[in-house]
Amino acid sequence: MNTTESLYLDGHWASSRSPGREQERITLLSASTEEVLGTVALGGRADADAAVAAARAAFDAPDGWAHWEPSRRGEALDRLADALQRRAELISRAVSAQNGMPITVSRQLESWLTGVIVRYYAELARTAPFEESRPHVVAGTTTVYQEPVGVVAAIPPSNFPQSLAATKYAPALAAGCTVILKPSPSTLLDAFHLMEAAAEAGLPPGVLNLLPVTAGTAAYLVGHPGVDMVAFTGSTAVGRRIAEICAPLLRPVTLELGGKSAAIVLDDADLDLSVMGERLYSATLLNNGQTCFLSTRVLAPRSRYAEVVDAFAALASSLRVGDALDPDTQMGPVVSRAQRDRVVGRIGQARADGARLVVGGGRPAGLDKGWFVEPTVFADVDNGSRLAREEVFGPVLSVIPYDDEEQAVRLANDSEYGLAGTVWSADPERAGAVARRMRTGSVGINGYLPDPGAPFGGVKRSGIGRELGPHALARYQQPKSVFH
Repeated sequence: MNTTESLYLDGHWASSRSPGREQERITLLSASTEEVLGTVALGGRADADAAVAAARAAFDAPDGWAHWEPSRRGEALDRLADALQRRAELISRAVSAQNGMPITVSRQLESWLTGVIVRYYAELARTAPFEESRPHVVAGTTTVYQEPVGVVAAIPPSNFPQSLAATKYAPALAAGCTVILKPSPSTLLDAFHLMEAAAEAGLPPGVLNLLPVTAGTAAYLVGHPGVDMVAFTGSTAVGRRIAEICAPLLRPVTLELGGKSAAIVLDDADLDLSVMGERLYSATLLNNGQTCFLSTRVLAPRSRYAEVVDAFAALASSLRVGDALDPDTQMGPVVSRAQRDRVVGRIGQARADGARLVVGGGRPAGLDKGWFVEPTVFADVDNGSRLAREEVFGPVLSVIPYDDEEQAVRLANDSEYGLAGTVWSADPERAGAVARRMRTGSVGINGYLPDPGAPFGGVKRSGIGRELGPHALARYQQPKSVFH
């Protein structure tokens, strides 16, 4: 068992126990076996105050992080990426044990991709224009400086705890901000590996702080007078609460929220699983369905409807379900008992609403322990049903028929969400034209692979603001004009 007694505050391992207060603890369980992985001490308001004070001091000091040359910050981020790489396997195994992500996926998206994101912003810190002189429109010269916003509260989710943390702290640190990282209570053990890497990389005290706390203390952090910006990824409900706290404070927020994305399968699409299987899996069932951008509404032409249903049923049935730490596993468990119960409840509701269960729907045979749900495909789904409207966040797909391309686009856009989507066609130009008509933050053609150098985020209930790319760096900056 791994027992963690401390928080990383002010650049050092510091006790999170406040005098006279019994320490609250959380026990982390294996999503695959339900065995205890470790316990972590949770902080309270005093710890949040200490974290904010440390970040504030590191930001405000005359020789603090905000005043470092951007290229020097970039060098520190490169060292952080190196230190994370040296812990890649530890991080991957910690993530997969906690949230059920197949270890082969974790090694790619939680270790390798995290390093790519950190190095990308290290390079931007060296090359992005942090000041620009231009002719004054009336007379003289104006210099525009891109200054850091300040202290950032970064709140990533449990499904991609490392890579989605990096989408926040990497651009924030590159910009010159200091960061308080509040991880999900479901994935805490990997966060300590990140903080060890930060210490090894020589990040100054208070620049990156870890604060494992309950939801109540997280809300306190979001509204803390010493915080200048909040960056959150998670559910729409929690995102709205964060927005409610920040709105009267006029505090900027980035909210990357849920999705119910559509996969438009055009009538010329290649559905040969020997060719497209990996791309279809990554776009619709990646990480056991615990991925916000997945195309879980599959829109299929009536002329090929049965074929599309059969293809996705074959894909779901072919996936090897098992322990997340087994390299042969393609589909692991969901993150918790509560999440499994929610997914199973949505499956039962869909059956009661008249959707046709094609494959899955229960617990995989031979897996009596862990939070497992069979990969599940429903056919004859109405786009107005709860299954088609609400995010399940589990391995559940809906196949919805359409008559023509116009109706397909209309059905895709008929959603309260707008995070992502995919278009499947043998004609890239045709697919691109359809993608342009989809009201969503991003679209993949014959697959879905987010680009760290391009903006990522959603519209409607899927959030506000963008992460990744130069756009994310700009979110953590505020321009100042000096007239000469």
